[in-house]
Amino acid sequence: METIFNILKLVVVLAASISMGNWYLAEMRKAKNSGRPWYAAYLSIPGILIILIILLPLFIWLSK
Repeated sequence: METIFNILKLVVVLAASISMGNWYLAEMRKAKNSGRPWYAAYLSIPGILIILIILLPLFIWLSK
């Protein structure tokens, strides 16, 4: 039973990361098509969330 829950957790995290990536790519395409600067997608909601998720382990490690 524990194995099923672990697999379910893995699937949920994978689905969330796929949807976040697709959302970010849509923002990147919108920024590119509208002629905005290359960093405009990083200033959108999915871009900020991705940056925070990447930097979160670093902040936790530095706080110890």
